[in-house]
Amino acid sequence: MIWSKKAKKEGNNEDNSVIRDEGRIEELLTRGVENIYPSKDFLKKKLLNGERVTLYLGIDPTGSTLHLGHTIPLKKLKEFQDLGHGVILLIGDFTGMIGDPTDKSATRKKLTHAEVLTNAKLYKKQASTFLNFEGSNPAELKYNSEWLGKLNFGDVLELSSLVTVDQMLKRDMFENRMKEGKPIYIHEFMYPLMQGFDSVAMNVDGEIGGNDQTFNMLMGRDLLKTLKNKEKFVVTCKLLTDSSGKKMGKTDGNAVSANQTAPDMFGKVMSWSDSLIPLGFELCTFVPTEEIKKIKAGLDAGENPRDAKVRLAKEIVSVYHGSLAAERAVADFESTFAKGGVPEDAPVASVNGSAKLSEILLENNLVKSKTDFKRLVDEGAISEIGQEPITSYDEIVIKSSVWRIGKKRFLKVEVSK
Repeated sequence: MIWSKKAKKEGNNEDNSVIRDEGRIEELLTRGVENIYPSKDFLKKKLLNGERVTLYLGIDPTGSTLHLGHTIPLKKLKEFQDLGHGVILLIGDFTGMIGDPTDKSATRKKLTHAEVLTNAKLYKKQASTFLNFEGSNPAELKYNSEWLGKLNFGDVLELSSLVTVDQMLKRDMFENRMKEGKPIYIHEFMYPLMQGFDSVAMNVDGEIGGNDQTFNMLMGRDLLKTLKNKEKFVVTCKLLTDSSGKKMGKTDGNAVSANQTAPDMFGKVMSWSDSLIPLGFELCTFVPTEEIKKIKAGLDAGENPRDAKVRLAKEIVSVYHGSLAAERAVADFESTFAKGGVPEDAPVASVNGSAKLSEILLENNLVKSKTDFKRLVDEGAISEIGQEPITSYDEIVIKSSVWRIGKKRFLKVEVSK
């Protein structure tokens, strides 16, 4: 077997470089936190005693960019690192090929290893917004193919003998699929086992992730206890959910991606429902908790939510693009949507003589295809500034003009004779 039955002896793990500030530890264990296993008191005692813990966040690269759903636990991981603890960003390049069945009503499409690695290209750079991969206490970057790819069939069978079918069937999504007569494949049963084995292979003290990952993370806690007699803690973070309680993510197209431009990110946050404002501040910004309480109190007292949402969007953009870009995004938004103006940095297309509008927009990547262009025309979403929406698919641009495509995109067309 590639795992040891006994945990390494690590002494009391006390490290003088670890910060024991009770106020910061309390904030760490409460803000944005849904649950802590085995208990908050268990983990708080460790941290206050000066024990240096090592914990990790695992992310499967099923998409080409991180989004706010990923960065919520990343932000929490940063808090642990800032207190002097060891942190690991684990890229699930093995588990990502299979796909986590959590919250999925159908089987995920399997990816090749090459596809997964391509998706993960930007993850470290994007995670660097929060984690420090250099310095005296650098975050580690690991890939779970390093150990999962080495398990032989005997190893898998032994691991499988530690979990019952009944345990797996308690997962909500499996219960729902059975009720709906939808198939459950054996490899989907195996996914929590593989994710759980990550904890064993790295011999960590803890794991952090979204609340939707509770089952998988507790599987790792059980395996670590069984195989190494080690008590692993699990910190589950609150999820960023829309007004219906549904998780905001890339699958549903309402996620804010880490690679979005400052104006697009700002506009996306401004499109959120007002009910998301307090949670957005808590999970996605570094605004002090006491200040967030005042913002929430103001909203409860009937203050205009638009002002709070502008502040929220500005704070989120600042995290990824800096304060200057955030200020510019506010100004552009005010000019574009509040006053009906056009952003100063709107792209410019130069045209020699007249040209079809569809071709101009395609060349400038403002529509994906002619079919996309026709759909937008049918929706009345394309118009010259100050004019009615166009109705013809064959619209010809014969003079310099400014065009609005949808709600947030603009193009300045300069026609030379």
